[in-house]
Amino acid sequence: MSRRFRMTTALDVDDVLLECVPYAIKLANEKYNFDPPLTIYEVDRWGKLGTRADVIFEFFTEEFFRTQPVIAGAKEFVRKLSQMTEVFICTSVYPQFMSIRAEVIMREFPEIPPENIYMGSRKDKLNVDILFDDGMHNVINSNAAYPILMRRPWNQSATGMLAVNNYDEFLKLVEVISTSYSAIRDDNKNPSIVALVGPSGSGKTKIAGKLLEKCNKFEKLLSYTTIDPTAKDEDAWYNYVDKKEFFDMMEKGELFESTMYAGHGFGSKKSDVDELIGKGKTVLAIMDICGAMSLKTHYKDVVTVYVKREKRELLASILEKNSTNEDKVNRIISIDDERRNEEICDYVIENNGDYDETADKLLKLLF
Repeated sequence: MSRRFRMTTALDVDDVLLECVPYAIKLANEKYNFDPPLTIYEVDRWGKLGTRADVIFEFFTEEFFRTQPVIAGAKEFVRKLSQMTEVFICTSVYPQFMSIRAEVIMREFPEIPPENIYMGSRKDKLNVDILFDDGMHNVINSNAAYPILMRRPWNQSATGMLAVNNYDEFLKLVEVISTSYSAIRDDNKNPSIVALVGPSGSGKTKIAGKLLEKCNKFEKLLSYTTIDPTAKDEDAWYNYVDKKEFFDMMEKGELFESTMYAGHGFGSKKSDVDELIGKGKTVLAIMDICGAMSLKTHYKDVVTVYVKREKRELLASILEKNSTNEDKVNRIISIDDERRNEEICDYVIENNGDYDETADKLLKLLF
């Protein structure tokens, strides 16, 4: 079965379709010759920060909004998305610049009908299937069925919500969401990659350990993270790096996927995945939904498994972790956001606390 009507998608503009913060940073560096140059990573949350990055706000003028560059790939992205869903624009811009913003959108993105362009900051009033925005507050407060975050340095504290790093990942996620409305899914036996997804405390790591013990087809994928290395229960699945090294790896393109979870960076190298697949192994990964969608974008025969657990058990597991109170709070807050991800995973497995039983059930689903 398939849906009888087209899904609707609302797109933000600044730093989703048009450069905003990077453009302002470029202008600031040209004017003030900062040494070292101002970088996008200094804008780690939205608004005035009390740092030198505050200078970007002086450039938000009429000329700025007239000359904002289109982000590379944005035009092709809108063309592809328009074939998949009905596309709307919802953009928050100063009232005096609304006509300029509309002119730019109509000129650069002719696939979007003028009547589908909305101006205003109350995106919580939008009645659409999908919202794509880089503003964490817009995603958190959205009434869209699937609010999706475009990862940017200023939303790195976002935890548990649907998020992507680029247009390709978003289009893949739209494809997965549209498939989730089907009553029947194709079985994908003998997958090349299995990604376990679920909230903190769901038992993903322990289940993965049992899968490795019970089935020699698997080879675990080590990720790279900035998480507190005192969290010893997850050591075996991560290579620890500091934030500077992590961001350097991102800048150099060494990570084919990266995300922030509970304020920590996580990422994986394509070369690592390719090496494991080359050995004839099924890659076993523990990821958030952002990383899982990235795998589906880059590889075939990827199966996502949502690990479901009672909320009381999730809370108990988080509170027992050897980590900071701030880290625990971030993980607890993310629990409800994670539940949405269950709908778009290929399989859902219930963790009742018996890890052997859970692993056995999952193996029957996969092979």
